[in-house]
Amino acid sequence: MRIIFMGTPQFAVASLDALIKAGCNIVAVVTAPDKPAGRGKKLSESAVKQYAVENGIKVLQPEKLKDPDFLEELKALKADLQVVVAFRMLPEVVWNMPPRGTINLHASLLPQYRGAAPINWVLINGEKESGVTTFFLKHEIDTGDILFTEKVTLSGHETAGELHDRLMAKGAGLLVKTVKGVESGRYNEHPQSVLAEGVELKNAPKIFKEDCLIDWNQPAESIYNKIRGLSPHPAAYTLLNDKVLKIYRAEYEITEPGLQPGGFVSDNKSHLKFAAPDGYVLLTEVQMEGKKQMDIEAFLRGVKL
Repeated sequence: MRIIFMGTPQFAVASLDALIKAGCNIVAVVTAPDKPAGRGKKLSESAVKQYAVENGIKVLQPEKLKDPDFLEELKALKADLQVVVAFRMLPEVVWNMPPRGTINLHASLLPQYRGAAPINWVLINGEKESGVTTFFLKHEIDTGDILFTEKVTLSGHETAGELHDRLMAKGAGLLVKTVKGVESGRYNEHPQSVLAEGVELKNAPKIFKEDCLIDWNQPAESIYNKIRGLSPHPAAYTLLNDKVLKIYRAEYEITEPGLQPGGFVSDNKSHLKFAAPDGYVLLTEVQMEGKKQMDIEAFLRGVKL
């Protein structure tokens, strides 16, 4: 089959690499336009573009997906199938173009955690399992008929960065299985399951800065889950000495805190812990505004509380 691959970040590169190594015929990639980045505002290429250029694959970078010139170029490639991994929403004129349809890889067990940030929200909510799903695109986002899924068990300690890497590798393998299945006709396409009565449908919307501020009135375990679900990016934060303190790693203990929520205690050497209503959250890796990321001992050597 002639395949067009659509994606932008490093998460998508693993899938593109796996497809090529499996012998799939990738005739082009579609990725985000180059964007200014860093202090010098030099144009930065997406991870998918960098990989494609290194491997001699044609690259398309449309500003608008309904641009007539882009659509003509896409049509001229005569793709049998399109594959989407960590890209943007496609208009119907794009996803409906190839005769075999358009497949998406999503980093959750659909129908749970539809949306832009499934890896973050599954940890923020303290789930016990996650996984990856491949499905055919249709009108409503992340609602298409499922092709394959694969589950992973969560330890309760991993960060979003660590889960990202696990699902990136797991998803790449599942996508190869899916493409081979579509090519051979060996797959069981089925609608997304209807949740059992009383089971809540949880979404995974884009995360904004205001979502990252810690509310110390929440239970200690919920705060702990928020910290790991937002680490390393965009990172949960609180205010300390009137400055933003990002928190990348923490532990928690359930005990009578003896302080109002948000109050803290420290020995100014090796521990700093904030009170929640039912215990403490112990910070272990942080970054003060204007400083480098560091472990708590190094941080306490350089700050007076």
